Amino acid sequence: MIKKVLQYIVLGLAVYAVIVMLVINFYKDDPQAMIWQDREAFNNRFISKLEIGQEKTIDGVLKTLGSPDLTFAKKDDDNVVQIIYYRTQLVKSDGITTRDECTGLLFENGKLTLWGPSASVAYEKAFN
Repeated sequence: MIKKVLQYIVLGLAVYAVIVMLVINFYKDDPQAMIWQDREAFNNRFISKLEIGQEKTIDGVLKTLGSPDLTFAKKDDDNVVQIIYYRTQLVKSDGITTRDECTGLLFENGKLTLWGPSASVAYEKAFN
């Protein structure tokens, strides 16, 4: 009797471990479904892992982070400069997302070139 109960416990733990491993390995985070604190942390973690020389496109970033909190674009002939902002730190709990609560990612013709405070400066200087 005890041997059978132990077998069921071991079997239950094994099934639980398999389910946990499947969730960890195959479940994708969906930024749109996160509460704002989790999304903020997710955005911050993604942006902090960016490195110079990485090939990142705007489509790849949008696929990973979801829709941006703020976005701006400029176009001159065939050149397009876009800056998208994702909230990474709360400044004032008023329900409104402002630039000072966000980190900007600058894309030139769809490719990530800068992020952080320098992205905003470069965007303002674009085509001037």
